[in-house]
Amino acid sequence: MTVETQTPETPYANWRKLVAHYHQPDVKKAVWQIINSFGGLLLMWVLMYLSLSVGYWLTLLLSLPAAGFTVRIFIIQHDCGHGSFFKSKKSNHSVGTVCSLFTFTPYLYWRKSHAIHHAHHAELEERGIGDIWTLTVDEYRAASRMKRIVYRVFRNPFFLFAIAPAVNFIILQRFVLPGQENKWKRHERASVWWTNVALLVLYGGLSWLLGWQAVLLIQLPITIISSSAGTFMFYVQHQFERTYWEHTGEWDYTLAAMHGSSYYKLPKVLQWFTGNIGFHHIHHLSPRIPNYRLQACHDENPALQQVTHLTLAQSLRTIFLVLWEEKQRRLVTFAEARR
Repeated sequence: MTVETQTPETPYANWRKLVAHYHQPDVKKAVWQIINSFGGLLLMWVLMYLSLSVGYWLTLLLSLPAAGFTVRIFIIQHDCGHGSFFKSKKSNHSVGTVCSLFTFTPYLYWRKSHAIHHAHHAELEERGIGDIWTLTVDEYRAASRMKRIVYRVFRNPFFLFAIAPAVNFIILQRFVLPGQENKWKRHERASVWWTNVALLVLYGGLSWLLGWQAVLLIQLPITIISSSAGTFMFYVQHQFERTYWEHTGEWDYTLAAMHGSSYYKLPKVLQWFTGNIGFHHIHHLSPRIPNYRLQACHDENPALQQVTHLTLAQSLRTIFLVLWEEKQRRLVTFAEARR
């Protein structure tokens, strides 16, 4: 893990001027991304269906690229939610809604949650919506025994990346969660139920044509793998040792973007499947940049490269960082917190 330090006294100057050039959507690139993402998933779905007559091992093998295309579709939905994929608001909403049928994520409801994440990312007093549950060391020590047990289970890598993602996308995304009703407008809450209806029609129709067993055997591994991969990507982009957390009075948007988000340097094939979202510091700095312009913005502006870099191998070391140590200003393990 490498990091070029940038102190609050020397913020990233003129970043708005630097990123403005990359805000303009490109219709040709956007349409081509839709074609190769949805086309790739459709091709994998057909091959997986045919593979059922060969052996389920082949079906599961094909579910890996299928999950990759699903992650890529989620990035399209993500850009639509930021209004960056197309210039037209209507086009963004239409495409984002279609994407939601393959990501199992209600578009309008998720868009609001994600907007809250961007507005308050790394702000200690605003944790709880659109982020991964993170306690400070002092909060963990002051918590009840039951809360500490629940937290340890939640932050266990197997639960966090193998169990929780599937539960979230398959089950929790089907409901408006208790206590959040007043934070979302009526049409945003309604998008949850309309998405459920559309999912029932789509996958019910496929089940009628192909048989529910075949649909389940194909779609379930795709959803489990893509949700786990997406959750790990989101985790790595914010949960690294020298990340940024700050109290509301001292919180700074620019520093939260550049120091609270990593540059996840993935192999090219994984960068393609994840829609360049590894340039997460650029994305948090300016969500209006579509994913197909993120790399150019990063490569052409050395001033925006002074952030934490993570490789795939380095990212695996972050999974045991679970508590924010305010005095040391870094994430630590449970063992380090005890010491």
